[in-house]
Amino acid sequence: MIQTLTNTLPLGGAGGGLLFIHWNPDLVIFSLGPVAIRWYSTCWLVGLLLSYLTVKYLYKQQGVKDEKFEPLFLYCFIGILVGARLGHCLFYEPEYFLSSGTHIIEMLLPIRQGLDGSWHFTGYEGLASHGGTIGIILALLLYCRNMKMPVIQVLDTISISVPITACFIRLGNLMNSEIIGRPTDVPWAFIFEKIDMLPRHPGQLYEAIAYFCFFFVLWYYWRKNPERVGTGFFFGLDIFLIFTFRFFIEYTKEVQEAFEEGMLFDMGQILSVPFILLGAYFTWKGIKKEKKK
Repeated sequence: MIQTLTNTLPLGGAGGGLLFIHWNPDLVIFSLGPVAIRWYSTCWLVGLLLSYLTVKYLYKQQGVKDEKFEPLFLYCFIGILVGARLGHCLFYEPEYFLSSGTHIIEMLLPIRQGLDGSWHFTGYEGLASHGGTIGIILALLLYCRNMKMPVIQVLDTISISVPITACFIRLGNLMNSEIIGRPTDVPWAFIFEKIDMLPRHPGQLYEAIAYFCFFFVLWYYWRKNPERVGTGFFFGLDIFLIFTFRFFIEYTKEVQEAFEEGMLFDMGQILSVPFILLGAYFTWKGIKKEKKK
């Protein structure tokens, strides 16, 4: 159920009458027997599909043969999934997942062992975008080596499409009512009923909108200067925009893990800094290369 309701208990002394969005969607779109089609996984697949179509078009414009394009999707899918999963386990819950061999299995498989010793399918509960970024970069390096493709050209091409995938991943988080924001009295606040009845910043929606805009920024620059592909410009600009925004939007989010309480910068911000610096470097380097040409 998704509905709008007038708030009768405003925060921060604000006057009554503010409209907040009560957010409590079903996690499952529909079921086919024992198989449930969830919003979260569907958003992931839609984002990856749009990225796939975008890169296919860009490869065609660059004259890259189809036999070099087709394996790319598999490399990216495995890289981002494994990287995002390991990133969450190692960055946010290392004390749990590294405490026993059983928990290490849970890092790699979408299952969890109950107190009675039985195993349950849970899906991948916990994916970190920083780990996914590292995973996809490593996967692309392996792809470039095997396909004999220039690394910077591939990184630039993929980077143009990345924000649209990130947009749909955050929409999936919104449908799951996860990565919620801090309490607020802004009129567009969401009440995530699966969590509590407090109006909160819809941080997932903020990110989704930003990444959607970043996609068009990168697309605009590609249409204007396609010769920049292969300079590192698009790779740098992509990660600079995404992780700079990610750094500042963390101030509207609730902490994800207890150890982050009281920290000056949370884990998401700390992990964003190296990517911001890397992005700034490659953007500058790409502009410099273009000027030399």
